[in-house]
Amino acid sequence: MNYKAILAEFLGTGLLVAAVIGSGIMASNLSGDLLVALIANGISTVLVLGILILTLGPVSGGHFNPVVSIALAIDQRFKPVRVAPYIVAQFAGAFAGAVLANVMFGSAAIQVSSKGMVSEGAAIGEVVATAGLVFIILNLIKTKRAELIPVAVPAWIGTAYFFTSSTSFANPAATVGRIFSDSFAGIGPQSVPSFVIAQLLGAALGIVLAKVFAKSKK
Repeated sequence: MNYKAILAEFLGTGLLVAAVIGSGIMASNLSGDLLVALIANGISTVLVLGILILTLGPVSGGHFNPVVSIALAIDQRFKPVRVAPYIVAQFAGAFAGAVLANVMFGSAAIQVSSKGMVSEGAAIGEVVATAGLVFIILNLIKTKRAELIPVAVPAWIGTAYFFTSSTSFANPAATVGRIFSDSFAGIGPQSVPSFVIAQLLGAALGIVLAKVFAKSKK
């Protein structure tokens, strides 16, 4: 077992969630304007995601997301035996990141979000956001342009922040982690099951699209 890779997934997912939640709290503290808060939150997420993929990618692949690990394993780009340890590290990191963000801003370390986001539109948004994420990663790998992933993935997530009604969670670990912060970037427990199901459906769609377009290029 590659413990450095597992640690990298824990650290990367934790810092990603800490950045998402922390920037949301900071933006809310500085401005009561939801648009300003969303822009600040989106910019912070995009930048930290790109940096984490660049720095920790050589160690673990820079997944930081269970659907990415699963999709890569299904596409035979990642050993299936490594999926479970990665997912455990990702969920643990997401929880730790939420706690870290709460503590940094002087709040209770463990909270439960009261923010409800359940709607058909938000679920569809998660399908779209996750499908695009998985498709981009697999397509770039299949077309031997994986070096563009640190740019393309943050660009997609940043764009989807504003064109999906869910603001592009696209990550089951981050979704669960965000339960534990009752802040701008939090999500209520009641919304999580529909979000995670939508993300898994989106991942499946992304895998199919990547296979279809790979075949069409032959």
